[in-house]
Amino acid sequence: MRFEQFLARRLSRSERGTRRVSRPAVVIAEAGVALGLAVMIVTICVSLGFKHEIRSKVVGFNSHIHVSSFDSALSYETSAIDVGDSLMTALASIPGVNHVQRYATKPAIFRTDDEFLGFVLKGVGEEYDLSFFRSYLQEGNIDSLVASPSEGAGGRILISRDMADKLGYHVGDRVDTYFIGSTLRARRFTVCGIYETGFGDFDRLFAVGALPVVQRLNEWDDEVTGVEVSLTDYGELSQRAWEIGRYLDDWGKAHRTGYYVQTIEEQNPNLFAWLSVLDMNVWIILLLMLLVAGFTVISGLLIIILERTSFIGTLKALGSPNGSIRQTFLRVAIYIIGKGMVWGNVIGLALCAVQKLTGIVALDPKSYYLDRVPIEFNVGWIIVLNVGMMVLSVAMLIIPSQIIARINPSKSIRFE
Repeated sequence: MRFEQFLARRLSRSERGTRRVSRPAVVIAEAGVALGLAVMIVTICVSLGFKHEIRSKVVGFNSHIHVSSFDSALSYETSAIDVGDSLMTALASIPGVNHVQRYATKPAIFRTDDEFLGFVLKGVGEEYDLSFFRSYLQEGNIDSLVASPSEGAGGRILISRDMADKLGYHVGDRVDTYFIGSTLRARRFTVCGIYETGFGDFDRLFAVGALPVVQRLNEWDDEVTGVEVSLTDYGELSQRAWEIGRYLDDWGKAHRTGYYVQTIEEQNPNLFAWLSVLDMNVWIILLLMLLVAGFTVISGLLIIILERTSFIGTLKALGSPNGSIRQTFLRVAIYIIGKGMVWGNVIGLALCAVQKLTGIVALDPKSYYLDRVPIEFNVGWIIVLNVGMMVLSVAMLIIPSQIIARINPSKSIRFE
């Protein structure tokens, strides 16, 4: 065992169970480190949870990449594009693409004896992945949602909880729906299910029905409004969008048609700008907590050094160099930081686990798009926080520890 490590352990142990002035400072330093690390862990877990939950909901409605015509890029009243099976197979074969699915939309109005409500009917076919809506289904069953009804019939429809509450609809009700186009058309649908994602902007807007119904209402044959492309890795969003756009550009030139490719971030710029602001807030919180922890440890170390002035003078008188003494007290500080970090991890992870299991801290879905504070554990980020806390805290102690070099042995040995 090195001499500095031996002394550091003896000094750390001598602080326990004594009434030295430095003992409260050590406790405060440990508490500062624990509090700072706990807050940073909670901040990171909540931030990752927010980004994951909100992003998954937006992707659930629109997938990662959206392909449509240029004319329909800025309107829900859509223009048709021809997307045959050969193009679907080609898009699905692009590396990084997980699934492709066609859909069609049509603006509509629900009508009751007392109320009118505008919405967008989204028609989906058998290839459409309904797992997102199943995960947020509150009532009913959507297994037969995509079945094509007879000519002139509406078939089944999936509506949101917001729509059901406003109009008094229940599963099994037959609802009158009107579509405005070249002529006014009416269809009667049967409510097969009610969903609620908590994402009000989309819940208030979209109902889901069978693709053939919307195609007939738009007077289309096999044309669709667009294609949704889901990816295996969100981090490759920009790269895959560029590859799909380049492929569709070549395809469009060969078939004399054009396609408009948008990522989910381009479709919802305000939402993702808000998430970027959230990232900035997270970095500010991490910096502030690091400074709090660092300054409490610095204060504790300085108090320990001042209280051990005579001890330092004795070591110098016996020939111990300044560097060796500095290492000793830095090791003492590392013990303090390490103990604080252990408690910080315990407290931070415990708080996150309680929130994830119970959802005790609730949110207003109208403001935050979620009904409770989300938590996502990420081992990599937690390791980075711990390593960063230790390295930066010790780095902040290097300059304050220089005070050891200014202690004069002849004066400090007489110091009381």
